[in-house]
Amino acid sequence: MPDNIRIVINSLLNVFYLLLLARIILSWFPLRPGGVMADIFDVLHAMTEPLLAPIRKLLPPIPVGMGYLDLSPWLLMFLLGIVRRMLL
Repeated sequence: MPDNIRIVINSLLNVFYLLLLARIILSWFPLRPGGVMADIFDVLHAMTEPLLAPIRKLLPPIPVGMGYLDLSPWLLMFLLGIVRRMLL
């Protein structure tokens, strides 16, 4: 594979990885509806949900106490690492 294509693929995977990480971190905090952080989360949600939804169907969130533990973002990060190693 030519180096230019590898650089582009690696860059896209890095950007998506960072978007996913930002979504994970923001999900830990309560967001005020209509606030700037809520708007940022909405954008992150729109960009990452198309890949997370199918994984969430296979691995639904686990009930923990009064909330849920969603492992789909972590599984997606793991799968992105595998894809990166296979392609690059």
